[in-house]
Amino acid sequence: MKMGLALLCAAYVLSQFFRAFLAVMTTSLQRDLGATPDDLAFASGMWFLVFALMQIPIGEALDRVGPRLTASVLLAIGGGGGAALFAMATTPAHVSVAMALIGVGCAPVLMGSYYIFARMFPPAMFATLGAAMIGVGSIGNLASAAPMAWAVEMFGWRETLWGLAGVSILVALGVWALVQDPPRVEGANKGSALAVLRIPALWLILPLLAVNYAPAAGLRGLWVGPYLSDVYGATAQVIGTATLIMGAAMVFSAFAYGPLDRLLGTRKWVVVAGNTAGALGCVVLAFLPEAGYWPSVVLCTTVAMFGMTYPVIMAHGRSFLPAHLTGRGVTLMNLFSIGGVGLFQVVTGRLYAQSAAVTENPVDPYQVLFAFFAAILLLGMVPYLFARDRLD
Repeated sequence: MKMGLALLCAAYVLSQFFRAFLAVMTTSLQRDLGATPDDLAFASGMWFLVFALMQIPIGEALDRVGPRLTASVLLAIGGGGGAALFAMATTPAHVSVAMALIGVGCAPVLMGSYYIFARMFPPAMFATLGAAMIGVGSIGNLASAAPMAWAVEMFGWRETLWGLAGVSILVALGVWALVQDPPRVEGANKGSALAVLRIPALWLILPLLAVNYAPAAGLRGLWVGPYLSDVYGATAQVIGTATLIMGAAMVFSAFAYGPLDRLLGTRKWVVVAGNTAGALGCVVLAFLPEAGYWPSVVLCTTVAMFGMTYPVIMAHGRSFLPAHLTGRGVTLMNLFSIGGVGLFQVVTGRLYAQSAAVTENPVDPYQVLFAFFAAILLLGMVPYLFARDRLD
């Protein structure tokens, strides 16, 4: 089980890497493929949207056949095949298709781990284990920053993508060889995602799940690169440093959030406090988008760091799930989370394009984006305030 979880963790490192690596390839893809910020927003959004749409069939597969086969097959075909397709891209449309395929490959990895945590470990440990998986997996977030910028500069972005295709296939083979499926639960073939949606308590949690990670993922994985480039003239290496700082803060935050529910005796108010701080960071960025390079990096890092409440929200929602719906339940919740990120990636791309079309000031579109991120966080917290706190 330990080796299997280690391989799933390695696969999640790749998942975190793939969702964020576009930010440091902005200038290369603009130069070689003519990709605009709107094109890259769409491609990034495709990763998240396809990832989200895959959650329903993956939930069925986890309950019916287990995480071993589900994760290994999809990672090999989607992760390896998508990275190879990206390496051969000649237009922005090819990048979007490749990112969609990579999204298929990454979709089962974290949920396969969460399924094992929910089935094989005490409920009180779920948030801590989930946060630890995200924290270790966020090494991929770090690798997609300055190290990715270095690899692109040294070897070229196409050669780097071919290497990533090979790594994805090797990790998939390791998952197939070493992951052990939990024992089957009676009734695992019964029920569906609709049965999960009939649990009233989840309806107060799902809206926040849909917006919680969108600002952090949007800034770290996409917008911080164009923002620093357009407003401060940052180079690829400078952007890589900024994204590395943001990624390191997200790793620290993921580990820090994990045990807080047990230490403080609450999940709900840990989540509320973190998302309130993230929303305030977005508000300050919206009002002070030209505060200076380092103040702006600090504010973006604040949004990313406090936006890592996902494992605590997932633990809160999982506490209302019956055992036979564990796979379907965690993947449905993840659909809302990742689907929200994908949707808002596309929406922010359109907002940026519309704002840039009516102003010559490069700062104005980013003010719109920061204000939008603040608004969706605050709106998502409104129903969550009425959710019942639960630790078991």
